[in-house]
Amino acid sequence: MAKKLLITEVLDLVAKTDSRKEKIAILREHNSLELRDILKGAFDDTVQFLLPPGVPPIDEKEKKLYDKTRLASETKKFRYFVKGGPGEQVNRVRREKMFIDILYRIDSKEVPLVCHMKDKTLEGVYKGLTKKVVAEAFPGLIVE
Repeated sequence: MAKKLLITEVLDLVAKTDSRKEKIAILREHNSLELRDILKGAFDDTVQFLLPPGVPPIDEKEKKLYDKTRLASETKKFRYFVKGGPGEQVNRVRREKMFIDILYRIDSKEVPLVCHMKDKTLEGVYKGLTKKVVAEAFPGLIVE
């Protein structure tokens, strides 16, 4: 069985192809809960994050001390960072610490991706990855 790609690797494949149809096919081929969570967070305007903008400072030496995990096992915690979710009941400092802890555990290549999702700045990072392409690849994922 082939190794499952990181979300950044899937999006790199999308960026490398010129055809809109191929971009949609790649997204569908690599369909996963974590991919859909990232894309929904990035492109659905009804999802509003309760976190400050930007990439928090990450100490690479400290990052090595954390147990590594795949982004897939962390996306279920995203509900703590969105308006209307259980995270609204969590102290702001604790909520931000939970987010930073995720960034320490996931692959370093995926840290900027998660921050772009949170800041709603993913469009333009990967050539041809647009709200319209995502909506076509996964109908019903993005609330218009």
